[in-house]
Amino acid sequence: MIATVSTSIGRPATIAELVARSRYEVIPLAGAEEQVLEHVPRDVTLTVTASPIKGLAPSLELAEKFSAHGYPVVPHLSARLVADRSHLTELVARFDEMGVKDIFVVAGDADQPAGAFEGAAQLLQELQEVDHPFEQIGITGYPESHPLIDDETTIAAMFEKSRYATYIASQICFDSRVTVAWVNNVWARGTKLPILIGIPGVVPRAKLLRVSSRIGIGESMRYLRKHHDFVTRFFRPGGFSPDRLIRGLAPVIADPEQKIAGFHIFTFNDLADTEAWRQNKLAGS
Repeated sequence: MIATVSTSIGRPATIAELVARSRYEVIPLAGAEEQVLEHVPRDVTLTVTASPIKGLAPSLELAEKFSAHGYPVVPHLSARLVADRSHLTELVARFDEMGVKDIFVVAGDADQPAGAFEGAAQLLQELQEVDHPFEQIGITGYPESHPLIDDETTIAAMFEKSRYATYIASQICFDSRVTVAWVNNVWARGTKLPILIGIPGVVPRAKLLRVSSRIGIGESMRYLRKHHDFVTRFFRPGGFSPDRLIRGLAPVIADPEQKIAGFHIFTFNDLADTEAWRQNKLAGS
């Protein structure tokens, strides 16, 4: 099982090694459990998102199901959906019952916080006061603009959150040059945490275009649309393939410091094709 996020210094990682360290992000929607059970081996780590509309309950329920099926699970803990320390303590206890050792702390996109926590940094601080079992704590990174937060705020938040974290998982960015520069800048500023690079899985074109602005990759989509070979470069017939995006990350993948720990794969619950792609990468194809 992929239990931890770590890097080592000395030699560059291979693509197969990075894919082996990667994880799938799953959305708690109808049919998600069945899709995972049908297509995803039980050694794949699953992260489960939290909805600002539906709250934490569907995420917790799906995470519990995945854990019972034997998957390593990383629940998303959305700060703006946590009411107070008592609620946080209850959540930590529930995660502990599942055997969770890794959580991914995000601010969440709820318009109004449910209680005491405006953002991830405040919740991370509170988490230090709670007797928690977590060996790994992830935070979000934004290679380009967040749809709701200005860049200066995201940079400041990264520094504030990093002292409580063990790794960073980035949002999707289709301009590999921007991602490479961001990774190097994060480490140059002293935040030397292993980074999981966010990439889409093998996702239908219409779905990826539809969700791009909502999840914060609108700038990337506008960048790609400026290039006449947009479709042929980044989309296979019917859907996106991560291969070209990964090739563009070569400068940091080849870095012997191993700043890149793996990939955080946004599946959008399209798991069959994504898993077929992952198996090919594991086989060195």
